[in-house]
Amino acid sequence: MAGFLRPGERAPVAFGLSFDSDRGEAGGAAPVYNKNERLALAEQRRRLPIYAHRTELLYLVETHATTVVVGETGSGKTTQLPQYLHEAGWTQGGKLVACTQPRRVAAMTVAARVAEEMGCRLGQEVGYAIRFEDVSTPGVTKIRFCTDGVLLREMMSDPLLLKYSVVMVDEAHERSLATDMLLGLLKKVQRRRPDLRVVISSATIEAEKMARFFDTSNVRRPRAHAELPAEGAAPSRSPALMSVEGRTHSVQVHYLEAPTNDYLTAAVEAAVAIHREDLPGDILIFLTGQDECETVVRLLEDEGRRLQRSKLKWRLKPVALYAGLPAAHQLGVFEPAPRGVRKVVVATNIAETSVTLEGIVYVVDSCFAKQRCYNPLTGLESLLIAPISKASAAQRAGRAGRVRPGHCFRLCTEEDYESKLPATTVPEMQRSDLSGAVLQLKSLGVDNIMTFEWLAPPPAETMIRALETLHALGALDLDARLSRPVGTQVADLPLDPPLARMLLASSELGCTAEVLTVVAMLSVQSVWAPGGKREVDEAKARFSVAEGDLISYLNVWKAWGESGRSKKWAVAHRVMHRSMLRAADIREQLQAHLRRLGLRQGSALEGVSLLDHAEALTTVRKALAAGMFINAAKLTEELAVKLSDQQDMGASVYRLVRSAGGDAAAAKLRIHHSSVLFRCRPQWVLFYAAEQNDSGWYEMRDVLAIESAWLTELAPHMYRLVPLNPQLRR
Repeated sequence: MAGFLRPGERAPVAFGLSFDSDRGEAGGAAPVYNKNERLALAEQRRRLPIYAHRTELLYLVETHATTVVVGETGSGKTTQLPQYLHEAGWTQGGKLVACTQPRRVAAMTVAARVAEEMGCRLGQEVGYAIRFEDVSTPGVTKIRFCTDGVLLREMMSDPLLLKYSVVMVDEAHERSLATDMLLGLLKKVQRRRPDLRVVISSATIEAEKMARFFDTSNVRRPRAHAELPAEGAAPSRSPALMSVEGRTHSVQVHYLEAPTNDYLTAAVEAAVAIHREDLPGDILIFLTGQDECETVVRLLEDEGRRLQRSKLKWRLKPVALYAGLPAAHQLGVFEPAPRGVRKVVVATNIAETSVTLEGIVYVVDSCFAKQRCYNPLTGLESLLIAPISKASAAQRAGRAGRVRPGHCFRLCTEEDYESKLPATTVPEMQRSDLSGAVLQLKSLGVDNIMTFEWLAPPPAETMIRALETLHALGALDLDARLSRPVGTQVADLPLDPPLARMLLASSELGCTAEVLTVVAMLSVQSVWAPGGKREVDEAKARFSVAEGDLISYLNVWKAWGESGRSKKWAVAHRVMHRSMLRAADIREQLQAHLRRLGLRQGSALEGVSLLDHAEALTTVRKALAAGMFINAAKLTEELAVKLSDQQDMGASVYRLVRSAGGDAAAAKLRIHHSSVLFRCRPQWVLFYAAEQNDSGWYEMRDVLAIESAWLTELAPHMYRLVPLNPQLRR
């Protein structure tokens, strides 16, 4: 443990352990990570690298308030640490062990694996919780896997996390917005709850920086609260650090001899070349998004059909893995390939950490990922393809070498890798819209957010923009405190602030039934089944209306309900049945939230005559606009034409209404091709989301056509009419 903190003066003899022994001197077989179906689960657990350090880890958790575990890929830290804590008694007396994950699929798959190892049904002793889905049993569940965001929301009703004895923050190196917020809040909670243990684990992490952040040994401890008596000796406030070896097989890294200008083709060629070698082992290809994954899967399917004529022992089976994939399809990717079949998993960075894909021997890394960046000056986001960090590249390479010595093929030259890839990824906290984060902190009683302890402080401009947005929505008062009742109600709903504000407005206007439907459908990935552009456009045309995407969703929901929520109907109309079922579940949960808040519920369109339908629809549109008025755009006379495409009729250019100049005035917006208004030219629109693509355009999604007068009616504090000067020319 050279360079790592030791557990102070406490004698480790009682634990029967030694921190000074050379780990390579341990007797027995070398630890092997890969799952061996022929071994009993108990034997599989014993063969994980982390098993040799079980006692040391429990000692550190017992004697230190915070423990940082630097666990390499494949060490077993995610599945085993919560079980060790449970076995050591940390779940006695009705307490729970929480293990947070940055991604939903990781929380679900890890919980399923741990439940299998513990021999219990998922949702009993082991459960998981993601947004709008809680598979756990109060009073029975002892180990609870959840996303960072779910635990943050839980703190709103239980600020000190009194039902948890240990909180384990896994994959902390990803530095998601929720992870950074959670770490800052856990540090505050530990000051009030010295008995709470925090375990931070990751495959690659700036361990010293994390330890310094949680080191409160020089900070004066506040007076103990009567309601929280300390049991036994207080743990050390100096964090402990421990490293656990992981991957037991070497991974050989290969680079391109010359740069490529098409990494999709290069990825397919690399996979086919590996396959032609006819050696065993599955392939994992890292790409940037859903479209790229599906494109490469189709290309590999074509190659696989061509290769069937050859005398190769293995047959190609390409499968995609990305966040928008239905849960059943995601879980299907983890199934082992049949005999004689080589599985090629084409994935986004969802496969980079937490999830374990058995049988991967070859990794093809594009060295790119989609990165979301927020510009506080325009209030708009960019989702651009950018080079990954060296830390992420190491994570990806670590996916190989689980079964036998592996190979990683990076689709860049070694010189570019060394000179152009950053060491670490910029934390999400420093490149995201912080409206939701600020609202959560305010609801937790952190009024002075400027003095909140961040692991990586966000830019001041982003913080100011978040405060402005929340004030415009009525969630904050003039003193930047949570307003009542609007601010507390918006914070209480598990939604983005604009969506929560829509629901509150719908209660006032008497159209909660319709707005609940729209909000629920905005909360799922997509209601449209993947397919060719023409087929999807034809399917949307059956439900589209001139008022835009959000009202079209109401037509989809109504037709699906009239069919008896039929899967056959959904398939025939290219609607994702699973997404609709998910939206229905979310809608019911939100309806329960509104009842709990005591908000009036009603429908504007139900039982309305055709004569009054237009007026009722206007009421619904105004309720939706009450949450999205910040994102207003006006049609200009400009027309952008792609000169390279003779059939391009040109795209109508929109400008932000709230722009007063600068970056926001220069931003060009257009309606995304997935919108039902793509070929229309509404004068005034609101959009739920707009992302900048690689061409420089900001493309508006989920668009609602409005009347300009609604802006001054709904948000007079933000918009006002200015008389037009006829002498001014554009």
